[in-house]
Amino acid sequence: MMTEKDASTEKIITDAMADPSPAKSMGDPGITPLSPSHTQQNDTDQVPSGPSFVVVVAIDFGTTSSGYAYAFAKEPECIHTMRRWEGGDPGVSNQKTPTTILLTPDRKFHSFGYAARDFYHDLDPSESKHWLYLEKFKMKLHTTANLSINTDLHAANGKRVKALDIFAYALAFFKEQALKELSDQTGGEFDNSDVRWVITVPAIWKMPAKQFMREAAYKSGLVSRENPEQLIIALEPEAASIYCRKLRLHQMVDLGTQTTQNGFSPSDNVGSGMSQAKEHVRRNRQSRTFLVENVIGELWSELEEGDRYVVVDCGGGTVDLTVHQIRLPEGHLKELYKASGGPYGSIGIDYEFEKLLCKIFGQDFIDQFKIKRPAAWVDLMIAFESRKRAAAPDRTNPLNINLPFSFIDYYKKFRGHSVEHALRKSNVDFVKWSSQGMLRMSPDAMNSLFKPTIDHIIQHLTELFEKPEVSDIKFLFLVGGFAESPLLQQAVQNMLQGRSRIIIPHDVGLTILKGAVLFGLDPSVIKVRRSPLTYGVGVLNRFVEGKHPPEKLLVKDGTRWCTDVFDTFIAADQSVALGEMVKRSYTPAKPSQQVIVIHVYCSEKENVGFISEPGVRKCGTLRLDVSGTESTAARREIQTLMQFGDTEIRAMAVDVSTGRTVKASIDFLSH
Repeated sequence: MMTEKDASTEKIITDAMADPSPAKSMGDPGITPLSPSHTQQNDTDQVPSGPSFVVVVAIDFGTTSSGYAYAFAKEPECIHTMRRWEGGDPGVSNQKTPTTILLTPDRKFHSFGYAARDFYHDLDPSESKHWLYLEKFKMKLHTTANLSINTDLHAANGKRVKALDIFAYALAFFKEQALKELSDQTGGEFDNSDVRWVITVPAIWKMPAKQFMREAAYKSGLVSRENPEQLIIALEPEAASIYCRKLRLHQMVDLGTQTTQNGFSPSDNVGSGMSQAKEHVRRNRQSRTFLVENVIGELWSELEEGDRYVVVDCGGGTVDLTVHQIRLPEGHLKELYKASGGPYGSIGIDYEFEKLLCKIFGQDFIDQFKIKRPAAWVDLMIAFESRKRAAAPDRTNPLNINLPFSFIDYYKKFRGHSVEHALRKSNVDFVKWSSQGMLRMSPDAMNSLFKPTIDHIIQHLTELFEKPEVSDIKFLFLVGGFAESPLLQQAVQNMLQGRSRIIIPHDVGLTILKGAVLFGLDPSVIKVRRSPLTYGVGVLNRFVEGKHPPEKLLVKDGTRWCTDVFDTFIAADQSVALGEMVKRSYTPAKPSQQVIVIHVYCSEKENVGFISEPGVRKCGTLRLDVSGTESTAARREIQTLMQFGDTEIRAMAVDVSTGRTVKASIDFLSH
């Protein structure tokens, strides 16, 4: 129960963000550091090991495709990837399923993946416009500036749905699939409480997006709020990094060994290495169990203490780069440079194709067609997807893309002339009409669709390699589905010019999934990370003339305070050991306070002086009720502990005299 006075305190402290100088209005002044010397302790041995579990199931929730894999704790070297999906496209391995979801007209979950796509495709156009079909929706979490629990998504028919519901439906689908498979395998009902779940997210995602995934997991029933340790959020390039340590030479393509003249590799080598790899994967596809030998791979044995390597995770939505350094003898990993990258995934190529269609047929027609014939639009993009995979640097023959009949038909009604006429009239000379009802694209036309996305990746890599932490890189691991693209491989090779070896695992699209399982079996393998943000709490300090700005002065009972001071716990880009605790002691500025409210703030800037500075946002609150425990101590000590170095952050506060503790989950989703 909050007293009226506490309510006003609460208000004043939260208003500190809105009003640049809340000092004048401050009633109750919160907390003040107990001593100028803050202690920082590495209580690494106190990291809870967590409950034991029978199996680890990792879900790779991708922008374009998703899947799961698992391993039993008693045989960690056996990683099982999921059953083959029903449906599937010719020529595309279906160990993952498209990240597509279909809801009935009354917004109930209907199907996911190929099943959703095929069912939607078979609906009559008059019916399909009432169904809600969503694809490539994961990017919304990366691109939404002020993501919240209420963020919306748009279905193909233009209707809005809550993003949280869609993500929860998808996770519930994977939960059901995985538990069913585990029950079949073990011959009895498999209990969810025996599973440790791992969900992968891009390392460059901001904290709200990571938390959003956790909220969706709670909503889906994957795990409960009471048992948050059952779910680990894994960072995609880190998972890839963990798997790459285990690679044996026969499980990868080393572009570095294929160089001939001037450190460049002839393009046929790029393609042939990968086609052998694909054949190898195809032969092994019948067995879905991968043996991850409990040894460090041969590649790894070439690495010495302190060697550095880069993992470039090229997915559908984002490209995520992480720089790791090896620590022997155990082969633990240390992150050298904070994860970087951007929205440069392979869906950028789809957008370029859409832009090309708008140029030929008109933006107004394409917009209408997508809304009026949503299933046919999906078909057209599927046809493009399979041709996109055939693009290669040395290709000479054109690529044909099937135009759905309803596209040709609808265009004639819409414009009054034929598709062929539109192509002749447009100035796009590298796209022709073939008499079989196809768009015929020259290889150059296809390659030009890749160019903007690949240029972004190369520019980012070039900038990364100029950083001092990223000098002298031994290997560059290229992973993620987009890494299969020979055009991307060649561009990376040309940029590096032999400065480091480029390694591509054979089953490049499953690298993250397998690494996430290994991470779930042993989350302590990554020992040091870089903090993406600066974290601290808002406090009052004694006012110092000349040092503190006069507008921050607050005089209370004869004491001169400086308000809004940002007391830093950890700075952006600082190295943090796994489970590292930062411990600080505070005292209520007013001894009679009944409730102590500690606000946690964060910022992307390294140096922050005051919580009122631009870019500083409140991301958590610790409320400690200290009523009814009048302390005999002259000054009551409140200890605040924040644990860093994991993929998520934990915070707690302790009233030292009574031992009363509150835990807070840092909330990045409330605004």
